[in-house]
Amino acid sequence: MNEPVLVLNANFEPLNVCSTRRAVGLLVAGRAEMLVNGRGYVHTVRLTYPRPSIIRLGHMIKRPRPRVRLTKREIFRRDGYACQYCGTRGGRLTIDHVIPRHRGGDHSWSNLVTACAGCNLRKGGRALPEARMVLLRPVQEPHASAHYLFGSHLTENEEWVSYLEGW
Repeated sequence: MNEPVLVLNANFEPLNVCSTRRAVGLLVAGRAEMLVNGRGYVHTVRLTYPRPSIIRLGHMIKRPRPRVRLTKREIFRRDGYACQYCGTRGGRLTIDHVIPRHRGGDHSWSNLVTACAGCNLRKGGRALPEARMVLLRPVQEPHASAHYLFGSHLTENEEWVSYLEGW
């Protein structure tokens, strides 16, 4: 009952991922309709309910454009789990402030990069020109596309691909 279910808005825009338990509750209450059933059924004493993979809400939810949260995991994911100074992958990866905090650098997408422990130690509390280091690519906030937000679930749920493309 804890498998992920893709929740679509009334206009088929991907909203979020919920549990099967929540999705069945929305179906029983009449707030959503099932689009894809690829997982069998949930049996109760009297009734049998389909176990959905994708549901669509019956009414439109207005919400602002989603943004990717600024977390350590998302910074690593944006940078491809590679050091942005030397390009090494794996190992002991850390987060580095391009402009150090004590020099007025902020905690934002444009100031945080992935760095290996050696490059982070070499750079220290200096700016990039002072440390004679350059970034391999410019840093920016990742675009919050549906594929980026819900792509981690695509390995188990191939039927979601057609609903996530284009958003």
